[in-house]
Amino acid sequence: MAHGSRDPRAAATVAELAAAVRALRPDVPVHAAFLDHAAPAPDRVLAGLAADGAGTAVVAPLLLTAAYHSKTDIPGVLARARRAHPRLAVRTAATLGPDALLVAALERRLAEAGVAAGDPDTAVVLVAAGSSDPAANACVRDVARAWRARGWRDAVPAFASAVTPRPAAAVAALRAAGARRVAVASYFLAPGHFADKVRAESLAAGADAVSPVLGAAPELAELVLTRYTEALGVPASAQAG
Repeated sequence: MAHGSRDPRAAATVAELAAAVRALRPDVPVHAAFLDHAAPAPDRVLAGLAADGAGTAVVAPLLLTAAYHSKTDIPGVLARARRAHPRLAVRTAATLGPDALLVAALERRLAEAGVAAGDPDTAVVLVAAGSSDPAANACVRDVARAWRARGWRDAVPAFASAVTPRPAAAVAALRAAGARRVAVASYFLAPGHFADKVRAESLAAGADAVSPVLGAAPELAELVLTRYTEALGVPASAQAG
């Protein structure tokens, strides 16, 4: 279940990720749904599963942090589904982040932009969308703080909206602090307004590279399945099966 966007690239990216998950577990039916701006809606998908006689459905939020959508919107969807389809056991998985697999996906995308992971001459700006939920923003800051241990000159957070610093300001601050190279890591699932804005503003501020969005990275497909099996209570040793 993704947030959804008016940008058709976002839905296409979610479809690619769903296909990657499906390829890893062809025995598990995988459906994409969107909370807003795109079809199908989660209520419709869950109704279809109930009509087909499914006994259990796992809703896996394609969200990088736990914020309003995971704390309010998705529980609302689940409550409606349970009332409408009492024979369908609906479970919800945890949000994707934080997780080491997301960091691996970020490093994959930076490598595609020509930035080696942990380059001591490079400072990296981890840019997320930003949220009105302080806990979600704190999670992004924690990821950036932990990422410094990989060997970067520095790793700092920035946000496209809601809170500061903005990515351009973070890039400028790192330059002023003497960083020879500054890379921006796009902490976005799919392309869209924020990702485009971050790329343009970061490059204008002097960033040497801006990574692509996470998209259908193999690490994300693996992480979705990890969250799925966790929601079902499957032991880690049995997940490969």
